[in-house]
Amino acid sequence: MQFSRELRPAVAAGQITVSFRLWSRAQVRVGGRYAVGSAQIEIDSIELMPFSAITAEDVRLAGERDREALRERAAHAGPIADDTLLYRVEFHLS
Repeated sequence: MQFSRELRPAVAAGQITVSFRLWSRAQVRVGGRYAVGSAQIEIDSIELMPFSAITAEDVRLAGERDREALRERAAHAGPIADDTLLYRVEFHLS
């Protein structure tokens, strides 16, 4: 699973534990382990949800300052409206 360069240290430190992805299908699997630099994460859950359902806690766990910053980061794969479905991927360091 790829992360923006500026997020990688926080992921590797265990400070970021959720990511939102605009995928046509899931690109990771629950229980899968993926390298993030020298660290490794394990996927705990994958949930498809509309952007409007993202909570303030999710924004914090994703390492973003607010929902609009999260929308901008996830939108590299296409525009995101409030009803756009995103994958919520929860993980931990393994």
